[in-house]
Amino acid sequence: MENFTASVALFATALLFGGMVMFAAVVAPTVFRLLEPAPAGRFLRGFFPLYYIYCAAVAGAAAFAFVPLSWEAAIVMAVVAVGFVFARQGLMPRINAYRDAELAGDASAKKPFGRLHGLSVVLNLGQMILTAAVLVGFSLGAW
Repeated sequence: MENFTASVALFATALLFGGMVMFAAVVAPTVFRLLEPAPAGRFLRGFFPLYYIYCAAVAGAAAFAFVPLSWEAAIVMAVVAVGFVFARQGLMPRINAYRDAELAGDASAKKPFGRLHGLSVVLNLGQMILTAAVLVGFSLGAW
C-alpha cells in the first residue's frame, strides 16, 4: 500500500510541477506573443481562476497523499496549496481591480498593480521551487 501512496503523492506533485512549468514556459509567452494586450488580458483573467483551483486541488491531493509517507513533504505541499488559495482569493481580485482602474485612466493604480502582480509572480515561483524540492527530495529518498 505504501508504494501506491507514494505513486499517488509523486504523480500529484509531478502533475502540479508540470502544469506550473507549462504555464510559465509555454502558455503565458504564447498568449502575449499571439494576442494583442486587451484580448491577452481577457484570456488570462479567465484562465487564472481555473489555474489556481487546479493547482490548489492537486497540491492538496499531494499533501494528503504524503501524510503517511513524509510529514515534511505533506506540510510543504499543504503550504503550496494554501498559497494558491491566497493567490486566487486574496491577490487576484485586488490585482484585477487595480488593473481595471489603471486601464480606466487612474494613474495611481499602476504602482499597486505592479507591486501585487510582482508579488503573485514571486509567490508562484516560490511554489514552483517548493514543489520541485518535494519532487526531487522525495524521489531521492531525502524525505
